[in-house]
Amino acid sequence: MAFPAPLRRRVVVTGLGVVSCAGIGLDAFWDGLLRPAPEGERRVRDFDPAAWFDVKSARRADRFQQFAIATAQMALDDAGELGVDPMRAGVVHGTGVGGLETLENQVGVLNSKGPRRVSPFLVPMMMANAAAAAISMRLGWRGPCETIVTACAAGTQSIGAGMRLVASGRCDAVLAGGSEAAMTRIGLAAFTNMTALSTSNVSRPFDVRRDGFVIAEGAASLVLEELEHARSRGAHIYAELLGAASTADAHHITMPAPGGAGALACMELALDDAGITPADVEHVNAHGTSTPLNDLAEAEAIEKLFGRRGPLVTSIKGVTGHSLGAAGAIEAVASALTIVRHEVPPTAGLEQLDPEMHIDVAIGGPRPFAGGAVLSNSFGFGGHNGCLVLAPLQSEL
Repeated sequence: MAFPAPLRRRVVVTGLGVVSCAGIGLDAFWDGLLRPAPEGERRVRDFDPAAWFDVKSARRADRFQQFAIATAQMALDDAGELGVDPMRAGVVHGTGVGGLETLENQVGVLNSKGPRRVSPFLVPMMMANAAAAAISMRLGWRGPCETIVTACAAGTQSIGAGMRLVASGRCDAVLAGGSEAAMTRIGLAAFTNMTALSTSNVSRPFDVRRDGFVIAEGAASLVLEELEHARSRGAHIYAELLGAASTADAHHITMPAPGGAGALACMELALDDAGITPADVEHVNAHGTSTPLNDLAEAEAIEKLFGRRGPLVTSIKGVTGHSLGAAGAIEAVASALTIVRHEVPPTAGLEQLDPEMHIDVAIGGPRPFAGGAVLSNSFGFGGHNGCLVLAPLQSEL
């Protein structure tokens, strides 16, 4: 299979970093995706900010920012020396919630000790753009530094936006991703009271018994680089980022559009942007949150685009849980690793496919990946849709 050369600069993925309850770092993360789903909360319990921060700096960074910095450094270390002009290097990092832990803690301080005891660092720690800003300052990158806050689509849309900065010629490299650490008392209470969370605390994407998502925390970052720039320095290339798309359902603040219409439009636009057809797609890394309406809408959209059965589908949220604005970035890392490791991780938690769904879902164990294109989906509250298309570099097919 050969993919057409786009009429723009080609964008490749040359570095990856991930912090997830499935594992910290690429090898641990991938091993986690191939193991049975963990039990209980999906916190990143073994994360130690001391590996990336001194004590003072760690105290002045919300947990979501700590995750972002950690994955950004992992991705850069993985990519190697970029040799990029700081004015042509950008950061696009998404989040759904931002520094909720800091806000919650300081509201407690306000109520118990009064306004004069509220930290002067509250605003720079809680603001959604804190992670992107911190990454750019740490690296000294002076190109575009942007934050996308589109709920559960934020990580995916950040990568898409980063791709366009490179493809357009504005940047030679962009560090893109997403981060989330919203498992605070008020965050958990809010999601529980809106009945979005699984009452069984089990993530069952596409299963007939699915009853809501299992909230998680985590982050991921990808180094996106112009192809010739990457080749000139002998970089290892995980995948080519062929295309991306973003649409809105314009339907409801939490429910997807009927029949997955918004998701379908986004997937179609992503394939058009990539210059490929549905027949070129071998695998869909689904949003697959384990909620009744969203899983059904996504399955309907996939069937409408590809026909019954279609490409192999998986949702890694059976293992990782749903990390909101970080989810799409984490799943983009999983998609890139699928390409280089030649296998698709299974959908943990899925035992009986909903009979209303007519899609081919990886169940029970990893499935082989032969080398086609991968479509990675993210759909968020507010009707935000984001899709990415990744594939092996054409010369390596």
